[in-house]
Amino acid sequence: MEFNPPLQSGLLLRRYKRFLTDIQLDDGSELTIHCANTGAMTGCADPGTRVWYSTSSNPKRKLPHSWEIAQSPAGHFICVNTVRANQIARELIEGGAISPLSGYDTLRPEVKYGEENSRIDFLLQDAAKADCYVEVKSVTLLDERAGAGMGYFPDAVTARGAKHLRELIAMRAAGHRAVLLFMVLHSGIASVAAAAHIDPHYSQLIEQAQLAGVEILCYRPHLGVQRMEPQGFIPFESCSCDPTAADKSGIG
Repeated sequence: MEFNPPLQSGLLLRRYKRFLTDIQLDDGSELTIHCANTGAMTGCADPGTRVWYSTSSNPKRKLPHSWEIAQSPAGHFICVNTVRANQIARELIEGGAISPLSGYDTLRPEVKYGEENSRIDFLLQDAAKADCYVEVKSVTLLDERAGAGMGYFPDAVTARGAKHLRELIAMRAAGHRAVLLFMVLHSGIASVAAAAHIDPHYSQLIEQAQLAGVEILCYRPHLGVQRMEPQGFIPFESCSCDPTAADKSGIG
């Protein structure tokens, strides 16, 4: 995926009211841009962070600019626009980069399904295979207290995410294929775990989902400020440790 027109940058001043972000441009002027990420954005939204934003030509938009990329103090690139996770995932699936999800005739986005009034991100179908339900989640939380490159999902308690796990478990029980696809949009994350220290209920549901046969894939694309390209899979750690354990024990 390539950003067109090219992204522009500034320094983060503040994020507020969930969807609004003020930045300072290189000429000293200030600009308010839209933030599509409703999560905690831990480690992604500290004042002074270098950010890159896109510009829409849609005249109906109240805020024509959208926050796309943040650069951490360590130099890692983070795609904070959660809308991009599905866009990138679709390109990768259709391009064959995510091999476990290749070989299907059709890909249908946002299909209604389940008993909890849900929409699956992608329904993959083929006459010779069971239907494949793919739920996409964006991972941007890096916490290296539990190990170098350790990433977590979620970064805040997520009732919506729990609902999606229950729906995937039900689809697997009905004989379909069910996949939880973590799109890792942080260049510093080398493995992913469920954030039991943030949302223990979600972590428990992840374990139940794995036991039920739900597949978990973690894919990290190559992130850049002008384009994102295929890169590869990283591990999912089934045992989600608490990164604060060292702090609590006085170690580290």
